[in-house]
Amino acid sequence: MGIGVAHAAQPIAIEDLARLPALQSVSMSPDGKHLVGLIPSPKDRDEAALATWDMDDLASGPKVVTPSGEHMKFIGAYALKADRVLAIARQEWTGQLSGCGEGKVVGATKTFVTKTYLTGADQKKFQEAFEQKTRRMGVSRNTEICLELAGTAALVDMLPLDPDKVIIRRLSGLSAMSNYYLYNLKDGSTDLLFIGSTRTTPVLFDSRNGKVLVKSEIDPVGGDYEQRLLILNPRTGAFEVQDPLTTKLSNRYEVNVVGVDDATGKYYVLTNQFSDKVQVRLYDAVTHKYDAEPALADKDFSITDLIFSRRPENFNQVVGFVVGGPQPQTVYIDPVLKGIVAGLTPAFPGQQVAIESYTNDFSKVLFTTQNAATPSAYHLLLNKSRLVTLGSTRPWIKPGMTGQESWVSYKARDGMEIPAILDLPAGWKKGDAPAPAIVLPHGGPWARDYTGWDESGWVPLLTSRGYAVIRPQYRGTQGLGRQLWLAGDAQWGLKMSDDLDDAAAWLVSQGITKDGQIAIFGYSYGGFAAVAATVRSPSPFKCAIAGAPVADLGRLNTSWSDNRLQRILQGVTVKGMDPMANADKAHLPILLFDGDRDVRTPPAIHAHPFYEAVKDKVHAKFEWIADMPHSMPWYPRQQRQTLTLINDFLKTDCGLASQ
Repeated sequence: MGIGVAHAAQPIAIEDLARLPALQSVSMSPDGKHLVGLIPSPKDRDEAALATWDMDDLASGPKVVTPSGEHMKFIGAYALKADRVLAIARQEWTGQLSGCGEGKVVGATKTFVTKTYLTGADQKKFQEAFEQKTRRMGVSRNTEICLELAGTAALVDMLPLDPDKVIIRRLSGLSAMSNYYLYNLKDGSTDLLFIGSTRTTPVLFDSRNGKVLVKSEIDPVGGDYEQRLLILNPRTGAFEVQDPLTTKLSNRYEVNVVGVDDATGKYYVLTNQFSDKVQVRLYDAVTHKYDAEPALADKDFSITDLIFSRRPENFNQVVGFVVGGPQPQTVYIDPVLKGIVAGLTPAFPGQQVAIESYTNDFSKVLFTTQNAATPSAYHLLLNKSRLVTLGSTRPWIKPGMTGQESWVSYKARDGMEIPAILDLPAGWKKGDAPAPAIVLPHGGPWARDYTGWDESGWVPLLTSRGYAVIRPQYRGTQGLGRQLWLAGDAQWGLKMSDDLDDAAAWLVSQGITKDGQIAIFGYSYGGFAAVAATVRSPSPFKCAIAGAPVADLGRLNTSWSDNRLQRILQGVTVKGMDPMANADKAHLPILLFDGDRDVRTPPAIHAHPFYEAVKDKVHAKFEWIADMPHSMPWYPRQQRQTLTLINDFLKTDCGLASQ
């Protein structure tokens, strides 16, 4: 039986996946007066420009457009209250870190500086957001560099009932710890709310006034770390330890206090202390007890969030919740919001409708739509009756160019059930000739995939060219149950990789592909999995593609994450089969690529040395991608280069049949 490719639709052009979105990062001001977003710059279509629209005159297009600067390039935007706009930009930076952040301890590191700016809706003046107006005394030059790279301040809470103030987090120059302030958007004045430390952080603020209601303390205990949650006693003004909320971090129980029930005074807690999946539990801080039964649970997936009203009429009431299913599903219990979604859904058949924001009277509702075949688009519902489409992120991609997507599961060789996302080739149906296939493991590995449009462009690139793609949610995946998450500990290149081989076997058993026509491609941890496949035998794969891989477990120390606790906790689980130590067993053709500004998995430590170790044993290629960081967003030229590398290697070097 041959490999069928006649069913593949006209492939999506690489340029159409690589070019800058036509519209992105759109948000609406709380008063409904302005929209803010990013569009391609009129000066250079490969760079973004900050745009502001007048909601009363949308037909005229953006009222103000500010192109990216010569060095700083816009990558995000957000509409605040008080006619203020938050803009996020970054630029390339090369210098000595001296131990600050991710990168080299000695010598120069190529990385990025990311900054947040405040401006008005008129975009006449930009200033660094929430910056400290007084000079930092006693701060060394190295510390100043650390603050520049880490970002000195960030928005924490919008405080919907206050017309001018928000909560911000600001990094202290002397302690390198974060303090929390009320910040006045109009005059820049601040009031201190909370002094942070290495062991203490705020967990929950009162969104009415900014008061800290819950804080977290983390301390080393017997070779482990213990997290204690302390809740404010309104009668005494003191924080009290809540023993039922105390956990050892190595157990990886999730205990997230997300709100207060005004009627009972009990706290809403998202936790998996009672079940494999996260549930919503009510907790009484007076009696120090959880309610006997969950307030909300789903039998198949975790509850990932509660949605609280920010309208004055029913402020702080729960109006919905989010189920962490194949894609995040928001379920509204508020009758108005529920009715809005129910009314919009028929207008976008087969697509997910997601409300982004709305005015207090619901006269203006900003929402998005998307599915696996349709890139995200922004829309407005005006006066509950008129639908206005603002635009698609990629309007040049037409329906029918990608294949059918479904959430599936298969049994691993030891019986564990492994969830996965299956994307069939465009036009392929059951009974057609087997198609070439790609096993695409996600990064992390403490992460997960979702169904819907793949913003990386990898899945539409492949399915529009006749490949089937399966994305296994292998053991070690976070967000699909604690059992699956813990099962990946110390299984790098072992059972975690077995799950990927078993995904390939399942594709064959379903008649989707056949032996000898399957490749593995992954990025970050997925890149490690591809490198590991190169030295594992027997292998179901014909070739491997590894983007920004970990290749040397012996050199993967605690510098691979910018989150201190994650470095400590996840670091001890990173054990298993070391591909670099087994490079002599390489037997698959492999393509490796990485950016020269990747400080997470530096190519000089991982991808390039592995390439040097195997290039005389197997057909191997390595590509440096100029100025590319580890994580997206990437420049369009980097997307063009990487997508072309993937496509050409599969077709020419691997010999998988495709369009």
